[in-house]
Amino acid sequence: MPGPKYITDIRKITQIPAEERERLAEVARRFAFRTNEYYLSLIDWDDPADPLRKIAIPDLAELEEWGSLDASEESAFTVLPGMEHKYDQTALLLVSDLCAGYCRYCFRKRLFMKDGEELVRDISGDVAYIARHPEITNVLLSGGDPLFLSTPRLDALLGQVRAIDSVKIVRIGTKIPAYNPYRILDDPALLDLLRRYSTPEQRIYVVTQFNHPRELTGVATEALDLLHRAGAVLANQTPILRGINDDPQVLADLFRTLSWTGNAPYYLFQCRPTLGNRHFAVPLEEGYRIVELAKQHCSGLAKRSTFAMSHATGKIAVVGLDDRYIYFTYHQAAQREDIGRFMVFQRNPQAVWFDDYTLPVRSCRTAPGRAPPEVPSP
Repeated sequence: MPGPKYITDIRKITQIPAEERERLAEVARRFAFRTNEYYLSLIDWDDPADPLRKIAIPDLAELEEWGSLDASEESAFTVLPGMEHKYDQTALLLVSDLCAGYCRYCFRKRLFMKDGEELVRDISGDVAYIARHPEITNVLLSGGDPLFLSTPRLDALLGQVRAIDSVKIVRIGTKIPAYNPYRILDDPALLDLLRRYSTPEQRIYVVTQFNHPRELTGVATEALDLLHRAGAVLANQTPILRGINDDPQVLADLFRTLSWTGNAPYYLFQCRPTLGNRHFAVPLEEGYRIVELAKQHCSGLAKRSTFAMSHATGKIAVVGLDDRYIYFTYHQAAQREDIGRFMVFQRNPQAVWFDDYTLPVRSCRTAPGRAPPEVPSP
């Protein structure tokens, strides 16, 4: 593959003292480690709290027994090997178990621990399923990272999916532009592929994952420009992460810079309660305030992201907070009748996930055109 060298042995990261490397090797034995020379060059090694270091380099805090390997219960919606069908319109295909770097906060770290047993190697069965379900208009290629696949392999996948008449949007979820933009810069065939499959009637969406504004380097923004020119529509999503982007100014800088490059902020996710991720989790109510403060410094185009949790039951958006209550709505839901459901709970400042709220005040389905219900006066 074009681009910088990949590193899978933490003991070869010479910027880290040898004694510390040996301690971190214990973490890497439990949760796989992978990075590359380009991303390592972005880290300020004189700062032990450097946010990009936190993204890429193991931490002993990962050994804390907290969370689960399938925090959103993806297994419950797996209809075929490597294929999830949770929302009516969307099918998700896990097509890769490799990335240009393994984010330490990854919610699918189980894929890198189980020798690819959840992946789809031959998507012919998945294609047949999608063709039998014309309600599926969106197909999301995920993993791992689909752009880590060879260009011929990606071409074959896109060709099979694009052949289904009911599929109007194909999304590619990737952190390659942040981790290794040379994958895009050095491979004209990849851009040719996108030009063929991203037509005026049926666009390819490339959903990137930039977590911090320092990832938006000159070569990264050049790669984004090439994707634009190839006809892809860009959007970005990121979790809010302790020590990485849990600062309103950092988050505002990220939103603004993304909007300037034409990469629209899409989802801002609450960090899932995945095994090993406790030290990344920002309390939900604190996160909401950070997001709202960040948006105060952004234009309308830079503040379009939805702050949400990918809960087992659906994407639950945080839509408000006052002195006593927190307000949620189902932005998307596994059960169609829950879409748009408005929910009010008594606040819990320690909550890091929807399940931490146990005192509901009101919950109702909000019909189109009808205002949400009033909340009882304090």
